[in-house]
Amino acid sequence: MRIGYKLAAEAFGPAELVRQAVLAERAGFDFVEISDHYHPWLDVQGHSPFAWAVLGTIAARTERIGLATGVTCPTVRYHPAVIAQAAATLALLSEGRFTLGVGSGERLNEHVVGLEFPDSVRVRQQLLREALEIIQLLWQGGYRSYEGQHLRLEDARVFDLPPTPPLLAVAAGGADAARIAAELGTALFATEPRADLVDAYREAGGDGPRFVEMSVAYAADEQEAVRAALTTNRWAVTGWKVMSELPNPVNFEAATTTVRESDIREQFACGADVERYLAVAQPFVDAGFDQLVLMNAGPDPDAFLDFYQRELDGPLRALTPRRG
Repeated sequence: MRIGYKLAAEAFGPAELVRQAVLAERAGFDFVEISDHYHPWLDVQGHSPFAWAVLGTIAARTERIGLATGVTCPTVRYHPAVIAQAAATLALLSEGRFTLGVGSGERLNEHVVGLEFPDSVRVRQQLLREALEIIQLLWQGGYRSYEGQHLRLEDARVFDLPPTPPLLAVAAGGADAARIAAELGTALFATEPRADLVDAYREAGGDGPRFVEMSVAYAADEQEAVRAALTTNRWAVTGWKVMSELPNPVNFEAATTTVRESDIREQFACGADVERYLAVAQPFVDAGFDQLVLMNAGPDPDAFLDFYQRELDGPLRALTPRRG
């Protein structure tokens, strides 16, 4: 089991995210993952810097810790040729520590460039498939062209390529996307403890790492942790069908008015009880994930990193699947 720390780019500015990444390396995390957003989920979060600039700075200020996008949409706001170049550059700057996490995106971030974000999940997956084909093509080197149903590439070449392409983790919320991850990616990315996604990935021939995000909220006082998560991260309990569709933070504000503290307690590991964290993590391990990303919504990131290093790291890594 490898453990990652989620850099909450919607909740902190760029300099603070870099500082947290440096502390995460010292605390023993294996990698940091950053969301690639244009908007935060809620206005109260107050931030959303350019993820790629933050990652480049982290690469320069760290030595060991892995870096990942979690996740980038390479189809609307970005053309996949740009992402292929950006990922290759970051792989070089980090000396092979970078993982490119990609997905079909959310309307929240993609509509801002004035292009249509498809209503159909089928079309979004077609776009993602073509984007992955373009990225893989460019990583082979040389001048490349591509003519797809939705995306095109004309005489493009990425000149600075790493010796080995970055790990390519494809986000999946269903079996079809998990099969795309197996066919065109080299790793799986998910946000729920669903064994069916891992099974679909493996049955389609996928044998790479399996990343998954777990929601936590650390504070010495459990109630304080719950309140903090409710204030800034209540969007996380709405489910992917809501999260992928709404266009602006104000819409998430309206959609989450009915979220209660009990909803947070059910889905988050809140407070400072190690056993609660292990209980929330166990279903992810049982489902077959081996790269666990902790997303902390607590009020004090430094206190959480200290708690992780002192009390949580060893017990988390010791978890083993209970699934038959």
